[in-house]
Amino acid sequence: MGVLDRFRLDGQVAIVTGASSGLGAACAVGLAEVGADLVLAARRADRLEATAEAVRGLGRQARCVQADVTDPQTCRRVAEIAVQMGPVGVLVNSAGIAAAVPASRESPEHFRSVLEVNLMGCYWMAQAAAAVMDTGGAIVNVSSVAALVSGGLPQAAYSASKAGLLGLTRDLAVQWSSRKGIRVNAVAPGFFTSEMTGQLDEGFLDGQVERLPIPRLGEPEELAMTVLFLATRASGYLTGSTIVADGGLTIC
Repeated sequence: MGVLDRFRLDGQVAIVTGASSGLGAACAVGLAEVGADLVLAARRADRLEATAEAVRGLGRQARCVQADVTDPQTCRRVAEIAVQMGPVGVLVNSAGIAAAVPASRESPEHFRSVLEVNLMGCYWMAQAAAAVMDTGGAIVNVSSVAALVSGGLPQAAYSASKAGLLGLTRDLAVQWSSRKGIRVNAVAPGFFTSEMTGQLDEGFLDGQVERLPIPRLGEPEELAMTVLFLATRASGYLTGSTIVADGGLTIC
């Protein structure tokens, strides 16, 4: 097998959650470019079709599924739909919500809601996907540099959920890599051009970018390339690892 062949996903189905926009959509298109058919899942079903059209434009199949990953039964339905398309080889857990609330004012309901999507939702989706990965596969969890460093925002729930996701990644890697042949890794993005960063207060990103060794925002396609590496046989000896894609934020 040649080097470039290891980056191919021909004949495999990939599930991408949070595929309606931003980083999730970019990851889905990237997976299609290397040969995967896609199941695209998100709560905002009306926005999935644009991603699906981009996938189909590359000659790959795409199914859109409205899904709330906090519901384990819905996650199992997403996996069942994927199996109908072919052998499931990849899950990218990109669904997530941002939250910046001072800890002194954050309600229990809000804190739980962030963890339910960002952490528990990834767990339920990983369970569902692993159950149908009959010949092994790869799971990529999209965490955040907020799991590793403070970004200067009041993000207790978000940071806790993303840090928990790194622990979940390691544990699932130990449980599933040898027994099921499923590698589980994570990527921790810094500041990328996305819907989520577009919601930040004006001027905040400028201050962050100024101190980066690579002084700019990341492009969604750059994160997609990192995800592709972890999703394919190119990273066949990696499991339980986290790749930090942050323009150098965590080394400053």
